[in-house]
Amino acid sequence: MNKIIIVEDDDNIRQLLKLTLQSYNYELVDFDNGEDAHHYLEQNEVDLAVLDIMLPGMDGLEILKYIRSQSRLAKMPVIILSAKDKELDKIFALDTGADDYMTKPFSVLELAARIRRLLQRTQSDETVYTVDNLKMDVERRTVTIDGENIDLTFKEFELLKYFIQNPYRALSREELLNHIWGYDYIGETRTLDVHVNALRKKIGKERIQTVRQIGYQFIAGDIHEKEDR
Repeated sequence: MNKIIIVEDDDNIRQLLKLTLQSYNYELVDFDNGEDAHHYLEQNEVDLAVLDIMLPGMDGLEILKYIRSQSRLAKMPVIILSAKDKELDKIFALDTGADDYMTKPFSVLELAARIRRLLQRTQSDETVYTVDNLKMDVERRTVTIDGENIDLTFKEFELLKYFIQNPYRALSREELLNHIWGYDYIGETRTLDVHVNALRKKIGKERIQTVRQIGYQFIAGDIHEKEDR
Protein backbone atom coordinates (compact mmCIF):
# COMPACT_ATOMS: atom_id res chain seq x y z
CA MET A 1 0.00 0.00 0.00
CA ASN A 2 1.45 3.36 -1.01
CA LYS A 3 1.82 5.99 1.71
CA ILE A 4 1.05 9.63 0.87
CA ILE A 5 1.81 12.68 3.00
CA ILE A 6 -0.52 15.67 2.71
CA VAL A 7 0.65 19.05 3.97
CA GLU A 8 -2.20 21.56 3.77
CA ASP A 9 -3.26 24.19 6.31
CA ASP A 10 -6.84 24.51 5.04
CA ASP A 11 -8.76 21.96 7.10
CA ASN A 12 -11.59 21.59 4.58
CA ILE A 13 -9.22 20.87 1.70
CA ARG A 14 -7.14 18.50 3.81
CA GLN A 15 -10.19 16.51 4.87
CA LEU A 16 -11.45 16.37 1.29
CA LEU A 17 -8.11 15.03 0.11
CA LYS A 18 -8.05 12.41 2.84
CA LEU A 19 -11.58 11.27 2.13
CA THR A 20 -10.97 10.97 -1.60
CA LEU A 21 -7.55 9.34 -1.51
CA GLN A 22 -8.57 6.83 1.16
CA SER A 23 -11.09 5.48 -1.35
CA TYR A 24 -8.10 4.51 -3.53
CA ASN A 25 -6.62 2.50 -0.65
CA TYR A 26 -3.68 4.79 -0.01
CA GLU A 27 -2.20 5.07 3.47
CA LEU A 28 -2.35 8.74 4.44
CA VAL A 29 -0.58 10.99 6.92
CA ASP A 30 -1.50 14.67 7.06
CA PHE A 31 -0.21 17.87 8.64
CA ASP A 32 -1.42 21.45 8.76
CA ASN A 33 2.06 22.99 9.03
CA GLY A 34 5.50 22.54 7.51
CA GLU A 35 7.50 21.95 10.69
CA ASP A 36 5.56 18.86 11.75
CA ALA A 37 5.70 17.47 8.22
CA HIS A 38 9.46 18.06 8.12
CA HIS A 39 9.96 16.25 11.43
CA TYR A 40 7.88 13.32 10.18
CA LEU A 41 9.90 13.05 6.96
CA GLU A 42 13.14 13.03 8.97
CA GLN A 43 12.07 9.75 10.59
CA ASN A 44 9.73 8.08 8.08
CA GLU A 45 9.49 6.92 4.47
CA VAL A 46 6.59 7.90 2.23
CA ASP A 47 5.85 7.22 -1.45
CA LEU A 48 4.45 10.61 -2.54
CA ALA A 49 3.89 14.08 -1.12
CA VAL A 50 1.13 16.62 -1.78
CA LEU A 51 2.32 20.04 -0.59
CA ASP A 52 0.69 23.43 -0.30
CA ILE A 53 3.15 26.30 -0.72
CA MET A 54 1.76 28.86 1.70
CA LEU A 55 2.01 27.20 5.11
CA PRO A 56 2.55 28.58 8.60
CA GLY A 57 6.24 28.54 9.48
CA MET A 58 8.16 26.36 7.00
CA ASP A 59 6.51 26.65 3.58
CA GLY A 60 5.97 23.94 0.99
CA LEU A 61 8.98 24.90 -1.12
CA GLU A 62 11.27 24.55 1.88
CA ILE A 63 9.89 21.05 2.45
CA LEU A 64 10.42 20.29 -1.24
CA LYS A 65 14.06 21.42 -1.05
CA TYR A 66 14.57 19.19 2.00
CA ILE A 67 13.07 16.19 0.17
CA ARG A 68 15.34 16.67 -2.84
CA SER A 69 18.40 17.06 -0.60
CA GLN A 70 17.92 13.65 1.02
CA SER A 71 19.12 10.61 -0.93
CA ARG A 72 16.47 8.35 0.61
CA LEU A 73 13.67 10.74 -0.41
CA ALA A 74 15.08 12.18 -3.63
CA LYS A 75 13.08 9.89 -5.95
CA MET A 76 9.79 10.51 -4.15
CA PRO A 77 7.20 12.25 -6.37
CA VAL A 78 5.97 15.63 -5.13
CA ILE A 79 2.83 17.43 -6.26
CA ILE A 80 2.41 21.10 -5.41
CA LEU A 81 -1.19 22.12 -4.72
CA SER A 82 -1.38 25.88 -4.41
CA ALA A 83 -3.50 28.97 -4.89
CA LYS A 84 -0.46 30.66 -6.45
CA ASP A 85 -1.27 30.55 -10.15
CA LYS A 86 1.36 32.80 -11.74
CA GLU A 87 3.60 31.26 -14.40
CA LEU A 88 6.77 32.16 -12.49
CA ASP A 89 5.42 30.43 -9.36
CA LYS A 90 4.89 27.23 -11.35
CA ILE A 91 8.27 27.40 -13.05
CA PHE A 92 10.09 28.01 -9.78
CA ALA A 93 8.36 25.09 -8.04
CA LEU A 94 8.98 22.72 -10.94
CA ASP A 95 12.60 23.79 -11.24
CA THR A 96 13.02 23.29 -7.50
CA GLY A 97 12.07 19.65 -8.02
CA ALA A 98 8.29 19.32 -8.01
CA ASP A 99 6.98 16.64 -10.35
CA ASP A 100 3.61 18.30 -10.89
CA TYR A 101 1.77 21.51 -10.03
CA MET A 102 -1.99 22.03 -9.62
CA THR A 103 -3.70 25.31 -8.82
CA LYS A 104 -6.69 25.80 -6.55
CA PRO A 105 -9.58 25.34 -7.09
CA PHE A 106 -8.86 21.85 -8.38
CA SER A 107 -10.52 18.55 -9.25
CA VAL A 108 -9.81 15.87 -6.66
CA LEU A 109 -10.40 13.20 -9.31
CA GLU A 110 -7.78 14.80 -11.56
CA LEU A 111 -5.39 14.98 -8.61
CA ALA A 112 -5.98 11.28 -7.92
CA ALA A 113 -5.23 10.49 -11.57
CA ARG A 114 -1.98 12.46 -11.44
CA ILE A 115 -0.99 10.67 -8.25
CA ARG A 116 -1.55 7.28 -9.90
CA ARG A 117 0.52 8.35 -12.91
CA LEU A 118 3.44 9.51 -10.76
CA LEU A 119 3.43 6.40 -8.59
CA GLN A 120 3.46 4.19 -11.68
CA ARG A 121 6.27 6.23 -13.22
CA THR A 122 8.51 5.94 -10.19
CA GLN A 123 8.47 2.20 -9.73
CA SER A 124 11.82 0.83 -8.64
CA ASP A 125 14.47 1.30 -11.30
CA GLU A 126 17.94 -0.06 -10.56
CA THR A 127 19.35 0.45 -14.02
CA VAL A 128 22.76 1.74 -15.00
CA TYR A 129 23.09 3.25 -18.49
CA THR A 130 26.40 3.62 -20.30
CA VAL A 131 26.68 5.85 -23.39
CA ASP A 132 30.26 6.17 -24.63
CA ASN A 133 32.11 7.78 -21.71
CA LEU A 134 28.90 8.81 -19.91
CA LYS A 135 27.46 6.63 -17.15
CA MET A 136 24.10 7.16 -15.43
CA ASP A 137 23.15 5.26 -12.27
CA VAL A 138 19.41 5.74 -11.87
CA GLU A 139 19.14 4.29 -8.38
CA ARG A 140 21.99 6.37 -6.97
CA ARG A 141 21.01 9.33 -9.17
CA THR A 142 24.56 9.94 -10.31
CA VAL A 143 26.00 10.86 -13.71
CA THR A 144 29.70 10.65 -14.55
CA ILE A 145 31.74 11.43 -17.67
CA ASP A 146 35.15 9.77 -17.81
CA GLY A 147 34.64 8.95 -14.14
CA GLU A 148 34.12 12.59 -13.14
CA ASN A 149 30.85 13.40 -11.40
CA ILE A 150 28.46 15.72 -13.29
CA ASP A 151 26.21 17.81 -11.05
CA LEU A 152 22.67 17.81 -12.49
CA THR A 153 19.50 19.35 -11.10
CA PHE A 154 16.51 17.08 -10.51
CA LYS A 155 14.86 18.01 -13.80
CA GLU A 156 18.12 17.82 -15.76
CA PHE A 157 18.64 14.28 -14.49
CA GLU A 158 15.12 13.21 -15.49
CA LEU A 159 15.51 14.87 -18.89
CA LEU A 160 18.81 13.12 -19.57
CA LYS A 161 17.36 9.77 -18.50
CA TYR A 162 14.48 10.14 -20.95
CA PHE A 163 16.88 11.11 -23.74
CA ILE A 164 19.04 8.04 -23.04
CA GLN A 165 15.98 5.79 -22.98
CA ASN A 166 14.94 7.15 -26.40
CA PRO A 167 18.14 7.48 -28.46
CA TYR A 168 17.95 8.88 -32.00
CA ARG A 169 14.22 9.58 -31.71
CA ALA A 170 13.01 13.05 -32.67
CA LEU A 171 11.28 13.91 -29.39
CA SER A 172 8.70 16.67 -29.58
CA ARG A 173 8.66 19.45 -27.02
CA GLU A 174 5.16 18.35 -25.99
CA GLU A 175 6.31 14.79 -25.29
CA LEU A 176 9.27 15.95 -23.25
CA LEU A 177 7.19 18.42 -21.25
CA ASN A 178 4.43 15.92 -20.55
CA HIS A 179 6.88 13.25 -19.42
CA ILE A 180 9.26 15.40 -17.37
CA TRP A 181 7.01 18.20 -16.11
CA GLY A 182 3.51 16.83 -16.59
CA TYR A 183 1.85 20.23 -16.86
CA ASP A 184 0.42 22.50 -19.57
CA TYR A 185 0.48 26.26 -19.73
CA ILE A 186 1.60 29.03 -22.05
CA GLY A 187 5.35 29.64 -22.04
CA GLU A 188 6.33 26.12 -21.01
CA THR A 189 8.53 25.42 -24.07
CA ARG A 190 10.90 28.15 -22.89
CA THR A 191 11.43 26.22 -19.67
CA LEU A 192 12.33 23.09 -21.64
CA ASP A 193 14.78 24.98 -23.88
CA VAL A 194 16.53 26.48 -20.85
CA HIS A 195 16.98 23.02 -19.31
CA VAL A 196 18.22 21.50 -22.57
CA ASN A 197 20.80 24.28 -22.98
CA ALA A 198 21.99 23.79 -19.40
CA LEU A 199 22.24 20.03 -19.96
CA ARG A 200 24.21 20.54 -23.17
CA LYS A 201 26.79 22.61 -21.31
CA LYS A 202 27.26 19.82 -18.77
CA ILE A 203 27.35 16.72 -21.02
CA GLY A 204 28.42 18.16 -24.40
CA LYS A 205 26.30 20.06 -26.88
CA GLU A 206 26.90 17.45 -29.61
CA ARG A 207 24.86 14.84 -27.67
CA ILE A 208 21.55 16.73 -27.93
CA GLN A 209 20.63 18.02 -31.36
CA THR A 210 17.78 20.35 -32.27
CA VAL A 211 15.19 18.96 -34.68
CA ARG A 212 13.55 21.89 -36.43
CA GLN A 213 9.83 22.39 -35.80
CA ILE A 214 9.77 19.27 -33.62
CA GLY A 215 12.08 19.31 -30.62
CA TYR A 216 15.28 17.45 -29.77
CA GLN A 217 17.16 14.24 -30.55
CA PHE A 218 19.72 12.44 -28.38
CA ILE A 219 22.76 11.17 -30.28
CA ALA A 220 23.92 8.14 -28.34
CA GLY A 221 27.10 7.20 -30.19
CA ASP A 222 28.18 3.76 -28.98
CA ILE A 223 25.29 3.06 -26.62
CA HIS A 224 25.67 -0.07 -24.56
CA GLU A 225 23.02 -2.42 -23.25
CA LYS A 226 21.55 -1.09 -20.04
CA GLU A 227 22.73 -3.08 -17.07
CA ASP A 228 20.83 -4.10 -13.96
CA ARG A 229 22.99 -3.68 -10.89
